Amino acid sequence: MTSFSIGSFNVKNLIGADQEYYRYESYTSEEYAWKQNWIARQLLTMNADIVCFQEIFDQASLQAVIDESNHAADDANANLTASTSKHSPIVSDATRFKPYAKDQVFFAPNANDGSAGQRRPGLAMVSRFGFEDTPEMIQALAEPLVIDFPSADLDHEEKAGSYTLKKLSRPIIKAKIKVGNQVLTVFNCHLKSKLGEYIQPIGADFAPENDLVNYLPAQRALGALRALLRRSAEAYLLRKLIAEELIKDHPVMVLGDFNDGEYSVTSSMIKGERPFKNYAWMRRHDAEHKNDRYSEREDLVIRAQIEQYQLTSAEAQMIKRNQGETVYTTAFAGVYESIDQILMSQHFIKGSANNIGVMDDFSVFNDHITERAHADAPYPKLASDHGQIVAHMKLI
Repeated sequence: MTSFSIGSFNVKNLIGADQEYYRYESYTSEEYAWKQNWIARQLLTMNADIVCFQEIFDQASLQAVIDESNHAADDANANLTASTSKHSPIVSDATRFKPYAKDQVFFAPNANDGSAGQRRPGLAMVSRFGFEDTPEMIQALAEPLVIDFPSADLDHEEKAGSYTLKKLSRPIIKAKIKVGNQVLTVFNCHLKSKLGEYIQPIGADFAPENDLVNYLPAQRALGALRALLRRSAEAYLLRKLIAEELIKDHPVMVLGDFNDGEYSVTSSMIKGERPFKNYAWMRRHDAEHKNDRYSEREDLVIRAQIEQYQLTSAEAQMIKRNQGETVYTTAFAGVYESIDQILMSQHFIKGSANNIGVMDDFSVFNDHITERAHADAPYPKLASDHGQIVAHMKLI
């Protein structure tokens, strides 16, 4: 039986010192050193074999964090060996921190990245197993995604409108990783946030909606709508990539910052539909009479197809096992929620027809998420504003 762990870590704006990433935002040398050390220690605590990172501005900063984490691991492993040598000649491999090699790191820069003050972060992935091939980056679309809206008038053939997306707000990483005898498809994503998107008029210094002294409620709602449309379109594209793997019966895991809770529409799109318990009561799609319903045989076919493409939340599995224990990875305006997620295909669900493994445990590292309410909390600008999550898996 092969064991492995996989986690997601939004580091919150990792970039070197004295570099203006957003307007007027940068780190001093002291701040950057603190942040680098904090992330390295957090990575050491996670001790995950595969880590999906979000909000990485450059590979050099990430590599510096990994190098520091590896160095701290050497000290921790040496101390562990010394403290246990008197009691046992063996130190468990699960207890040791295994370093990450440079060729086990993949960075995906953001195609929307700009100059100083207008930077846009990318994503990264590190795997102790390496990668089967060079991971893919998906951001600029070869063909624009055009979403048509049907007319509300059933007698009218013209569409009500459409939404077009040419580029994702951030890249999606798709990687093939061999663990034991299985090759897994791992996706890392960071979907569009809930922050409103406003249009800056030509020649203006800012969008009118950003002037909070002259508040524009309806226009700000429109900005939220734009953000939701973009996030939903990105969720659809991710779902399409997932379906392409599942139709080939490839084991899939999806991690990242979804910028939405587990039960949101966008998260549900990515996970896929939940089948009804029985479709034999439902009127057929091609019904010609009132009582034309799906047969019991068709009911089995429908549910099997839906389940084939369904993903399950690692957090939901943990909550079910621990009788309702709650989890959160972010806190904003008094609302604590989980927007960082780990999803897995039916290959990792016990009892499924194509089962290859199960989740053994689930860890959440969120003690630093305090909304500044705790006097000893890490400096909010430097520590991540996200908790880290790790799923501990066993292949059978």
